Amino acid sequence: MQARDSARREALRDGSSRSNQTGHHGEASADFPKAESPSAESPLRDNAAQDTHASQATQIEAIHKALAEKLGEQTYRIWFKNSATFSLVFPESGGAREYLKISVPNLFVANWVENHFLHQIQQAVLAATGRNLKVTFAVDAGHSADSFRSSVLREPIERQPDGTSKVGGYVPSAGADRCLPTAKRKTGKRLELTLGTFVVGPSNELAYNAAKQIAREQRSPFNPLFVHGGYGLGKTHLLQGMCNEVSAKRPTCNWLYLSAEEFANRFVLALKTKKLETFRQKMRQTDLLAIDDIHFLANKPSTQEEFLHTFNTINLAGKQIILASDAHPKMIGQLSEKLVSRFISGMVVKIEAPDFQTRCQICRQYAARVYGKSALSVRDTSVASRKDAPRSHVSESVIRYIAENLRSSIRELEGALLKVIAYSELQNEKITLPMAQSVLAEHLERCDPIVHVCDIESAVATYFGVTPTNIHSSKKNKTVSLARHFSMYLARKLTKMSSCEIGRFMGNKNHATVLLACKNIEDMIRQNAQVQWNGPTGNRVAKTKTILAHLEQTISA
Repeated sequence: MQARDSARREALRDGSSRSNQTGHHGEASADFPKAESPSAESPLRDNAAQDTHASQATQIEAIHKALAEKLGEQTYRIWFKNSATFSLVFPESGGAREYLKISVPNLFVANWVENHFLHQIQQAVLAATGRNLKVTFAVDAGHSADSFRSSVLREPIERQPDGTSKVGGYVPSAGADRCLPTAKRKTGKRLELTLGTFVVGPSNELAYNAAKQIAREQRSPFNPLFVHGGYGLGKTHLLQGMCNEVSAKRPTCNWLYLSAEEFANRFVLALKTKKLETFRQKMRQTDLLAIDDIHFLANKPSTQEEFLHTFNTINLAGKQIILASDAHPKMIGQLSEKLVSRFISGMVVKIEAPDFQTRCQICRQYAARVYGKSALSVRDTSVASRKDAPRSHVSESVIRYIAENLRSSIRELEGALLKVIAYSELQNEKITLPMAQSVLAEHLERCDPIVHVCDIESAVATYFGVTPTNIHSSKKNKTVSLARHFSMYLARKLTKMSSCEIGRFMGNKNHATVLLACKNIEDMIRQNAQVQWNGPTGNRVAKTKTILAHLEQTISA
């Protein structure tokens, strides 16, 4: 390089052409300035450029040949001969080194080639040039991808003995993402909740055992698995734990966990951005699809239709689908019959409210987790002996007190226990039963551990001779409408649920529907109106107050 620069300066001083002193290194033209030079330099520049281009072409041809030998003619023809352009680049800055630039038609090809063939490219460059050159990839908008697509379509797809496909000499590994080759595998991340922290009891044992079997086996008989139950009973914990368990036991499994709301949002975004095919590939080319809060799809016919096709594609491929909802498939209002029939074609399992022993164990585990974090914090500051260190563990009497008074939701249990622990830490006071009773007095007054909407629905449905599914449906015959109105009124009276929550639970009805139903029943109570309806045994007649008294007695029994 120094000899060349010296020769160039001498040529410029003398005004003569001395191209024979520059040598033929295949690099000279890249270091010449782009500004127009005196006419005496033109022969030197032209000759050097011609020599450089010839040398570059020779080296690139040698790289292509070496790469074809390493990859095989078929793979080389698809990914390089018809879809990539090689060029040697010589930066003008003195400290920069030359590098190999590979131009491809789009980002997909760039990522695929870089992830799967970079090592072979580097070996081919070293073999052809004798130098370790940096390899870079660039997307050239003017580079047509038609030849690449046509070459892929011309190549035969060979089925391997293990069931994988071979295209162009490349066999995707079992762990390769089938949706987007460059995407990060879902197995690379973990969700927050695990099956190891899931407290098992009689109320959820069946669902837990089904989840464990799905995690162990490649093809489970429980497909789809539909888990339903009230809020705060561990459905999300079970789904996330299942995905983490699958990731640990079957690392090559391509799983996807998301909520039904996220599915709907991605679908709408794909429609707006005209990337529906990418969305479908992402959702449908999975080994395990876990959707939480599937009842969110009610009242969304277009999204339901899209999910129906997603469900069919995954199910027909023999892959696993796991769903979670607040209600049984037949009790989700305004959900298409096609989806309902598919949801109940697999295993439908309900998670009940935890019993007393399970609630106690949940409190023990939560207290250990909270105090474990506090102990770590104390050890980090080396003040374990200070007065403001965490108090001793929660006593069994406090745990039993909380478990006895909070029965409906695990979140309520954990919230109450956290309130007691926080009070102990902030007030520097030991946790005792009297202290817990004092701290939770107001909290327990606001909780309703006895009556639940599902109990109300069951009692009303039995009395009027209908099913909870009818109450959740959009049917408007007299008997179903009466049952629905009485259910909404009693839910408003006997629970702390708002009108919006009641409407959402009873088939995603509008809150105005709940308010109107309550007003109608209140008018009937003032008049003690006579009610007529058609029951299973024929026409029936009863006074409004008599009906309410019977229903309330049944619910509280």
